[in-house]
Amino acid sequence: MSGALSGIKVLDLTRVLAGPWTGQLLADLGAEVIKVERPGSGDDTRQWAPPSLPDGTAAYYLAANRGKQSLTVDITQPAGQAIVRQLAAEADVLLENYKVGGLKKYGLDYDSLRALNPGLVYCSITGFGQTGPYAELPGYDYIVQGMSGLMSITGPADGEPHKVGVAVTDLFTGLYAANAVQAALLSRYRTGEGQHIDMALFDCSLAMLANVNMNWLVGGEVPPRLGNAHPNIVPYQVFRTAGDSHFILACGNDKQFRAICELIGLSQLAADERFASNPQRVRHRDLLVPQLAEAFLTRGRDEWLKLLDAAGVPCGPINTVDEAFADPQIRFREMELHLKDAQGQDVPQVACPIKMSGTPPRYDAPPPKLGQHTDSVLSALGYDAAAIAQLKANGTV
Repeated sequence: MSGALSGIKVLDLTRVLAGPWTGQLLADLGAEVIKVERPGSGDDTRQWAPPSLPDGTAAYYLAANRGKQSLTVDITQPAGQAIVRQLAAEADVLLENYKVGGLKKYGLDYDSLRALNPGLVYCSITGFGQTGPYAELPGYDYIVQGMSGLMSITGPADGEPHKVGVAVTDLFTGLYAANAVQAALLSRYRTGEGQHIDMALFDCSLAMLANVNMNWLVGGEVPPRLGNAHPNIVPYQVFRTAGDSHFILACGNDKQFRAICELIGLSQLAADERFASNPQRVRHRDLLVPQLAEAFLTRGRDEWLKLLDAAGVPCGPINTVDEAFADPQIRFREMELHLKDAQGQDVPQVACPIKMSGTPPRYDAPPPKLGQHTDSVLSALGYDAAAIAQLKANGTV
């Protein structure tokens, strides 16, 4: 079955996470993606181990490179630059995450490649974008989490700021970039012209603060760090239970709050004008939450989850990663999959979460070995065996 993006050719010059995440999503949706890597070493994340597969391939690299072909090219050499230009002349999309201006000296910048291929969608991913006072600074997810305000609202209210447990700024940017690429392809369908997409980790991390941004822009008060609590809804947080377990309570309206009060034997709280509506509960959370917390210590987690669920109150457990993979819903949705590489080695993967009835995601190949497709890609460009051998001897590929 053809994918939604079948026929689209993507040249992926990115490494680490944000760019490769974009490329993997496009590959899952059916695009042909050629990953260009440094000869001998490749994407940095190939060595970010342990853990790794028996052959030494790092788990980190496996997370963002499914469905791609790997071509090794030294773009500092004129012959390597020529190969990339040949590929770009035939590509629909080029992804890159070099420092601003880093590819210009090789003749691989947007303006140079647009002259070869006016329909090229060229997506640049950097820490701070192509313009502005920080444009030339390198971008790191951790630092951008701090700069964007995300860490200021993450972590315990009485403790230090925390980063999110995964590189969400990279992932946000990768998702935004994939969306932008597809929008640019639709625009090209109408106009015949490609365009330059300028993606910045800083922009994306700030944008993803969503309602927290609006709280600041509308209310004028700096959003505080609330730990596991919600800035606009109460009670909407983690509670400890008997047996030192925890669960999430997500009370979204007054009806649900009344049901909670009945369950815990404190129905008078629902009638108290300080707690009768959500705005009042937000204002008086310091009075309400301790009473709820004490009540939830009287039963175990699983018992509370059953009672709350039966009462129509949103709630859920806090799973470890292994528990999440064992969850029957995740198993039914087939979010864990296993692919085989050319050596028959099992390569575990997490499925694309996009479910489409007509053109579902494709899992044609596991993440490639370094340079696995160099010969086939060069052959398709017209290089014969002798020419390929010479390029290898010169260290170009």
